[in-house]
Amino acid sequence: MKNLILYTAASLDNFIARLMGNKTHQFILDQDVPFPYPDKSNFVFSHSTINQDTQYVKFITGDIIEFVKKLKDDNGKDIWLIGGGQVNALMLNNDLIDKIILSLVPVILGEGIPLFHGNSKEAKFDLESSRSYESGLIQLTLIRK
Repeated sequence: MKNLILYTAASLDNFIARLMGNKTHQFILDQDVPFPYPDKSNFVFSHSTINQDTQYVKFITGDIIEFVKKLKDDNGKDIWLIGGGQVNALMLNNDLIDKIILSLVPVILGEGIPLFHGNSKEAKFDLESSRSYESGLIQLTLIRK
């Protein structure tokens, strides 16, 4: 079974970057740069049904919990979740997150998209490793208990 790894950055007050999920995908498309993960299977969870699959991305509009469960059961490498607060909370509340790689950015935003949006259930993680950078960023790798 594959692990689902939440890979994200958050401010000191637990707000994530403003571009995540479908918004990140749209941002990348609007830039004149090559797609960053052409050798990976990329899925974007979206409520919108007007998005069309591309050469690199498949849009998932159905039951994303069942989709992720099936993905975890398939053979292959671990799954990296780079999601917004709603998707993060949904995965957490359905016990699908196995590991979190969290980069803490030394800034307080005051408002924004929370790391886990809405009512998240309690989940315990053990610290696997931590690394600090000269910029002040601290990266934590946490494993689900």
